[in-house]
Amino acid sequence: MKKQNTFIVGLAVLVVITIATWLALVAPMYTGNEINMTQGVSSLAKTHYDLHMTILWICVVIGILVFTAMFTSIVLHRKSRGHEPAQFSHSTKAEIAWTVIPVLILITMAIPATKALVEMESPSGADMTVKITGFQWKWKYEYLEDDIQFVSTLDSASNAARQLGSGIDPTSVDNYLLDVDKPLVLPVGKKIKFLITADDVIHAWWVPDFGWKRDAIPGFINEAWVRIDKPGVYRGQCAELCGKDHGFMPIVVEAVEEDEYLAWVNSQNVANFAATEAATREWDFEELMSRGEEVYATQCATCHQPDGEGLQPAFPALAGNAVVTGPLDEHIRVVLEGREGTAMQAFADLLTPADIAAALTYTRNAFGNETGDVIQPSDIAGDGVKVSSTETGATTATTADDIKG
Repeated sequence: MKKQNTFIVGLAVLVVITIATWLALVAPMYTGNEINMTQGVSSLAKTHYDLHMTILWICVVIGILVFTAMFTSIVLHRKSRGHEPAQFSHSTKAEIAWTVIPVLILITMAIPATKALVEMESPSGADMTVKITGFQWKWKYEYLEDDIQFVSTLDSASNAARQLGSGIDPTSVDNYLLDVDKPLVLPVGKKIKFLITADDVIHAWWVPDFGWKRDAIPGFINEAWVRIDKPGVYRGQCAELCGKDHGFMPIVVEAVEEDEYLAWVNSQNVANFAATEAATREWDFEELMSRGEEVYATQCATCHQPDGEGLQPAFPALAGNAVVTGPLDEHIRVVLEGREGTAMQAFADLLTPADIAAALTYTRNAFGNETGDVIQPSDIAGDGVKVSSTETGATTATTADDIKG
């Protein structure tokens, strides 16, 4: 009778634990409220998911067996029922069992884990290479084979809504804080190698659907790779605390079919040609101010604020700033080369000559500065900087050597 009771209670406990496990791990997959690891859209992600599930179910089985035995013992073999504990001090068989069994379990888990690790660290044989550089608080992407590069930042709608006192309801913005102005476009079915680094502080490039995360460390290049299985838009974040706007540098990857990707490459080549032409033509004051306002909103307002008042003491105000209203060569030097020991970045490799000229013109004439200076893109890209005044029409020249110091 006692053995029958033990079996019944043990079976009941086993059923309860199994149902609870199923409700916690499996049922959410069918309700759309997943709490499990994402399956991803790459071969690596699926390998990691399968490994995760294998180890998870091994742990679940161990847990069910242990807790079933434990609760059965608690219910049926407690002292109040008159049970006496077994009296022994040594069991060679038990010691062998609890040594050999865990070792076999660990080996079972280690073999697929090692294979997954080796696969993850094997970027050779890639069809294309993309260099990713983290900045505060943006990403720069360079397609090494196609000579395409651009900077990806938080989209303008989210950036406007997140500002204090903006009056914009964040819920009215689609994909609030998750969209960017320029997504990383990649072809499906191709092995893509990533070279990941940073320019200022440590960042981390993470897209959950790809099945891995890589730190972006200044002066060091990490490698990774992905082969995306199906088209779609996949989102991620910087996963390393990198400053005040760490939460505002999302990642968006747009995976497309190869023909669509080639069309995008052609469009980028056309845009590059247009940027080259923009650096050689003359811009009028209104064009520069309009373009400069856009550049300032995406590249400068995060630190110096939309109204130019800054966030003292780390991010100085531009309104009435001695550098912005002072000698042009120093202003250009700061924008192109940054300022060591501060949060001011070097924008020489981040913006086109047209964008730099527009931003300089805008900041020197906005926020009440009104210097009247007009800087041309050709001056930034050329051997010297010639600045005309909207008030006098006079022109001053600054050589490249002056800018570089």
